[in-house]
Amino acid sequence: MITGLNHVSIVVPDIETAARRLRETYGLAVGPRMENAEQGVRLAYVELGTAKIELIEPSRPDSPVAKFLERNPKGGIHHFCLGVDDVEDTVRGLAQDGVRVLGGGKPQHNVAGERIAFIHPGDFLGALVELEEHAG
Repeated sequence: MITGLNHVSIVVPDIETAARRLRETYGLAVGPRMENAEQGVRLAYVELGTAKIELIEPSRPDSPVAKFLERNPKGGIHHFCLGVDDVEDTVRGLAQDGVRVLGGGKPQHNVAGERIAFIHPGDFLGALVELEEHAG
């Protein structure tokens, strides 16, 4: 079951430059920098009430976001994330309806260790969608 919008992810060439711009121009505070080695990214969040902006930069050249930056050198919106009660159950139900999930069903985790999965853009109005499970 989808529980809400968690965050919008923006790929940037450099988190520090993006954080400075968000702070100086919009008064937004960017939180601590983190790394998700599994996904090949460095990231940081801007907290906005019930949702967040996730800034992402590649940490290695074979990262999917590195490829995104090759096509979009200035960066841009990469995906949005929906919260779900249970990633595995949600993916199973979506697959029954013909929705393609990227990664062949291999378990993936975000920087907090929560289960995630990505829906193919062709199955969600052209947008890449991340599903994220929150414990409790």
